[in-house]
Amino acid sequence: MRKPVVGVIGNTHQIEQRFPVQIVGERNLRAIAEVAGALPMMFAGTPDVTDIAALLDVVDGVVLTGARANVHPTRFGCEPDPRHEPYDLCRDEVALGVSQACIARGVPLFGICRGLQEMNVAFGGTLHPEIRELDGRMNHRAPRLDNGEFHPDPLVVFADRHDVKLVPGGAFATLLGCETIRVNSLHGQGIEEPGKRIIVEGVAEDGTIEAIRIAEAPGFALGVQWHAEYDPQTNPINRKLFQAFGTAAAEHARAR
Repeated sequence: MRKPVVGVIGNTHQIEQRFPVQIVGERNLRAIAEVAGALPMMFAGTPDVTDIAALLDVVDGVVLTGARANVHPTRFGCEPDPRHEPYDLCRDEVALGVSQACIARGVPLFGICRGLQEMNVAFGGTLHPEIRELDGRMNHRAPRLDNGEFHPDPLVVFADRHDVKLVPGGAFATLLGCETIRVNSLHGQGIEEPGKRIIVEGVAEDGTIEAIRIAEAPGFALGVQWHAEYDPQTNPINRKLFQAFGTAAAEHARAR
């Protein structure tokens, strides 16, 4: 039997500020191949290239990865602000459509960081561009040096930084076998108001939403705010998430 195929959304990028390309972080691809046991297949986050219906005829699951760009505020009824750039309007259109289509067709969907935010917006939720500006919230952004530059050591950048309390008896607590986990944190934007079908399953110690599922989804439909793709080969929490997603993708492939 063939491996399940998992679509991985691309991000708009420019080489030398003039050559447009689509990129996907290699850790996402390795997590899918090495832990989920699937074949990763990048698809373009470009609406005039990507036919969502045709894509879902081919893949057995979809991963919405993290990305530097924020979801554009007009997608949830707010005005854009240059302080919160960059944006990736092309990816927004594809990701929101893919989120809705995956749930409608029962295609397993796993959202990571920006992917969780996209899932929320796709179902009518809102985001805050800088969670750290809300009262009582911590700075969830990646660690920086005293001079303001990003910390050069990935072991520091992706280190576990805060706890997440999981809903007892929920999908995450059942899957992970515990009600408290510790995760990394590399985001500025985050969920402000959950969408209509968004079930909050995990919350950081400062109240930031960290884990969600889509209500009444016929298949795997989970999102996490942390970067689970960084270390699922060695991190037992992230390994269980990717393994469960891979199992769901394999079941979807068998059902074809």
